[in-house]
Amino acid sequence: QVALVESGGRVVQAGDSLTLSCVASGFRLSNFNMGWFRRPPNKELEFVAQLNPKSNAMNLADSVKGRFLISRDNDKNIVYLQMNNLKPEDTANYSCAASAAYTSLPNYVNYWGRGTLVTVSS
Repeated sequence: QVALVESGGRVVQAGDSLTLSCVASGFRLSNFNMGWFRRPPNKELEFVAQLNPKSNAMNLADSVKGRFLISRDNDKNIVYLQMNNLKPEDTANYSCAASAAYTSLPNYVNYWGRGTLVTVSS
C-alpha cells in the first residue's frame, strides 16, 4: 500500500531552522519527482520545492529560494525539507508529494501525504 508520512512540524520562532521528513512506503521515491507543497491558514495550496530523481535538479518557489533545501535518501526512502531563517509567512501545513512529472502543478501529483504543521511565531 502506497503511503507518504510527514513528520517534524512544530512551533518555532522566526529565524529558526527546521527539517521536515517524509517517509515513503509502497513505492521507490527514486522513481518519482518528490516535492513539498504547503497550505497556509485560510489560503490556497502553494508549491514549495521539488527534486528530479535523475538529474537532481531542484525547483524552489521564489518565496523560499535561498532559505529552503530539498533532499532525499534513496536507501531510506525518505525526502527532507530543510528550512532556514523561517518567517511567520512560512506558517502552513506542509505536505509531501510524489509526481511522475517534473512540475510545480499539484494536478500532476500521484501521491500525497497528509501533512505536518509548521507554525512560525514572530
